[in-house]
Amino acid sequence: MKKTTLLLAIIIFAGNLSAKKVRFSVDMTGQTISPNGVHITGDFQAVAGLGPDWNPGSAPMSQVGNTSIYSIIVNLPAFKKYEYRILNGDQTYESEFVPEESRVQFEGGDNRWLYVDSLANDTTFVGAILFGGNAPAGKTLIRYKVDMNMAGTIPATGVHVGTSYQPTIYSPQATRLYSFGNGIYEIINYVTNNSYSFIYYNGNTTGSTETVPGPCATNGKRTVTVSKDTVLAQVCFSSCVACVGVGITENTKTINTLKLFPNPASSYLVVNALNEQVSSYAINDLYGKEIISNRDFKNGETIDISVLVKGIYFIVAKDHSGSMSTGKFAVE
Repeated sequence: MKKTTLLLAIIIFAGNLSAKKVRFSVDMTGQTISPNGVHITGDFQAVAGLGPDWNPGSAPMSQVGNTSIYSIIVNLPAFKKYEYRILNGDQTYESEFVPEESRVQFEGGDNRWLYVDSLANDTTFVGAILFGGNAPAGKTLIRYKVDMNMAGTIPATGVHVGTSYQPTIYSPQATRLYSFGNGIYEIINYVTNNSYSFIYYNGNTTGSTETVPGPCATNGKRTVTVSKDTVLAQVCFSSCVACVGVGITENTKTINTLKLFPNPASSYLVVNALNEQVSSYAINDLYGKEIISNRDFKNGETIDISVLVKGIYFIVAKDHSGSMSTGKFAVE
């Protein structure tokens, strides 16, 4: 009997070493609460002892005092991604509709997601997000996305983002990003509307920081102004734009450097590839946001850029085989 008890204690202890307390919360303001209560359903229920995964009625959330907040605390294995939804009731059809900005892989699955990133002796608190919303009341969603396909080996410590709003600003350890398997690492934070600076780390030390190029750097950091729920444009680690050539089939090649005229420009731009034929292009701003594009374009044609404001822009061009190249130009 003593051996059995000891074995059980060892199993529980080992489980706790790899688990972390996670508090899920939802703000049901404006909702008529189902007489069957508020529930959470997800792919973590079995491991948390809350019935089979995605069982809609076995994980009730408790009301916090007399507020509109409902929550549940569970123990979950760390360093894993979990998907979930909130139900106003105990049936699958009573699920919230998750906005695109909060979804798994953004335009892929339609569940919410969470990455449990550490074993620190505290509780990961998923803010009381409004039912069917993107963020807690008074907060705004910001979703970071960095392409690490050209960043070399990813260490076991993972990819992180340091921000100006962290308790320890630009901490290389506080916020670990998650990849859905495509080399793109991302995470969702909730902030108040304001301007912030941030930087990515290929690891969790100050020595693993990226070098942000001058055109998109302010004091060596990236910047963003948040005024609404924001999914940041995907950028290549240590670059101002998306990685060139990633996702292209192996038999394609990068075309020669683009020739842009005039540069600086004001109202028009002529694009020439030296040895190849450009068939399409996209012009992006410093944050990677696409401003102008044309999917039926001939080498040497003139592009009307009169809509662009003064600043630095990048152009990504493709030929018919899918080969790509980028160029940089200024608008004055």
